[in-house]
Order: sequence, then structure tokens, then C-alpha cells
Amino acid sequence: MPPYDPSAFPPFAVTVDLVVLTVRSHSLCTLVVRRGETPFRGRWALPGGFVRADEDLGAAAARELAEETGLRAHDPGAPHPVPDHGAHLEQLATYGAPERDPRMRVVSVAHLALAPDLPAPRPGGDANSARWAPVEELLDQARAAGDDSPDALAFDHAQILSDGVERARSKIEYSSLATAFCPPEFTVGELRRVYEAVWGVSLDPRNFHRKVTGTPGFLVPTGGTTTRQGGRPAQLFRAGGATLLNPPMLRPEV
Repeated sequence: MPPYDPSAFPPFAVTVDLVVLTVRSHSLCTLVVRRGETPFRGRWALPGGFVRADEDLGAAAARELAEETGLRAHDPGAPHPVPDHGAHLEQLATYGAPERDPRMRVVSVAHLALAPDLPAPRPGGDANSARWAPVEELLDQARAAGDDSPDALAFDHAQILSDGVERARSKIEYSSLATAFCPPEFTVGELRRVYEAVWGVSLDPRNFHRKVTGTPGFLVPTGGTTTRQGGRPAQLFRAGGATLLNPPMLRPEV
């Protein structure tokens, strides 16, 4: 191997940032934390942190998710999410603009995390408070505020959030990702309300039922019913082995 001088290359750090999405009160919400340290002290930001020297990216994302929110990522190869507020976790995109972090050159590998209706988060790390915020409220605020405004998200987190929301909105058209927002057993009506919250539209209940039950193995009846939504007992389902919705359910034009 030819001689190699690491000092010939500029050093930089790697972080993970998390777009954590859930549906609360029929609204798509994301987790934001108020930064307790510089830079951007006091500004809202996505949870995340630096990757340690002895961990890979997926492990770093799962660790930050647990440390800053109390959520546990489930195994992406498992057929169903783990109970007790488990979260679906997948890599979203990489962000490496030279000036994105005023401290030093930092490359961030963002991850998307999805979970059912979740309790109040617990702050940790360099965050001194945390909250669930409606996605549209944050994105509208980011579009209206300048980068230097105290109302803007820290770093380039508005762009990361926008990309994460678009990933979720597009992916539920053809995949089983929407079931990650549901408990292990759910009704078709509850699943429909997830689609409505993520897309921000109203869907016809009959057409929706026909589409999601028309793909063999997409939803599997559990044999149980529930009245938690009021009215007559509704059939309970769980996510099946089919991960693709065929034909896909394209989101309506808004």
C-alpha cells in the first residue's frame, strides 16, 4: 500500500439528524428539541448528534433516538413493529454543505423515524425541552422566517424536515409504511386517518377500504373487533407480509 498521510485531508465530523414523525390528534407531527447549547442556543431543531468513533450510522441514529426521545427503533427486518412505542427507522439523505454548521465541517446523515401516537417526549443530550409540533406549522414558519430568525429551525433542519415529510408522503402511496403509524392491531378507518393526516386530505372511506384490502397479504384480519372509534364494532387488522400496495394509491391533488 502506498504511503498515506491523513493530515493531507481536512478533518470533518459526521452527525445523524432525525425526522421523527407521528400522528397526534389527526395531525402529522414531528419531534423538535430546543437547543440548550451553542450554536443556535434557544432555537428549535431536529434531534440528533455526533456519530461516535466505534459505531455505524444506523446504531448512532438508534442511540440518538433513544437518548433524546425515549423511543426504541425496531428491527427493519422484523415483520411487525415492536410494542411499547417502537419506531420504524430508515436512512433518509446526506447533507454536507460546507457552511451548514458554524462550528466545523459537519456532514449529517439524516434518518426518518415513524411511530404510532406517542406520549410526550423526554429531552436529553444538549436539548433542554422537546415537543411534538404539527409539520405544516413548522414548514410554514420556516418559509416565512429568514435563516437568521429565532423562529427558524436551527442549521438546515427545515430542509431536512421537508425532505423527510415528502419521503413519508410519497412512500405510503405504494408501500406498507403507513402501518408504521398504527398500533400492532388497527382498523381500516384508523389506517385511513393516517393517510389523511400525512397527505392533509380527506379520503372516501369506501374507496380506501377497497384499495387497501384489495392487495392480498397487505392487511391480515386478526379475528378481533373494536369499538374504540365509537359506533358499531370494526374489524381489526395487522400489517401483512405484502410490503407493496398494488395498484398504488396515489395521493389526491391538493
